Amino acid sequence: LMRPLQGCRGRGVVVGTVTLCLAAGWALQTPGGVSLVVPQPNINATVAQNILLSIEYSCRGVATIEWKHVSSRGTTSIVEWRSGNYVNISTVYKDRVTAFENGSIQLRNVGMRDAGYYFVTVTEEHGTNAYGTIVVNVYEIIYEDLHFVAVLFAFLAAVSAVLICFMWLCNKSLHLFQKKTTHKLTASTTEEIELETIEC
Repeated sequence: LMRPLQGCRGRGVVVGTVTLCLAAGWALQTPGGVSLVVPQPNINATVAQNILLSIEYSCRGVATIEWKHVSSRGTTSIVEWRSGNYVNISTVYKDRVTAFENGSIQLRNVGMRDAGYYFVTVTEEHGTNAYGTIVVNVYEIIYEDLHFVAVLFAFLAAVSAVLICFMWLCNKSLHLFQKKTTHKLTASTTEEIELETIEC
């Protein structure tokens, strides 16, 4: 025989227990979501420098990370990988990109073409996504190169001026020395001729 539930109190406890069990089951099946943090959203770099596009993410399941570069020339896929699994690097970036387990990537030997927006997407296996953006500015080293050339040119000009002055002084000294030597030789030759004349 089945006993009927007794009173409101018993009915409330049963409903509460069933609701709690359903909520716990639903929470265990629902994905926990993805959290993504971009510590440095703006990066300034110079040509030929290496840069680190750093992110920090967390999720319950297995995540897939994808990086894309967007500039005035269009959108280019850089790399995509699943944590603890495959890594698929685009042929354009094959020798220039290193992917890290935490989702970050390093881009080596940047050029002007690498300036733009870098979008990262972290997708959990249940379909939850998180997005991040990093803006990269790349500058040429024109000013520093010109400064170096100007300083080098000034230094060489100063050294050349000193050498020219030194050569001029040496030349003058040599002429003065030659005049004195010639004058002495002429005087001694004249004295010898006079002596020879007297002896005769």
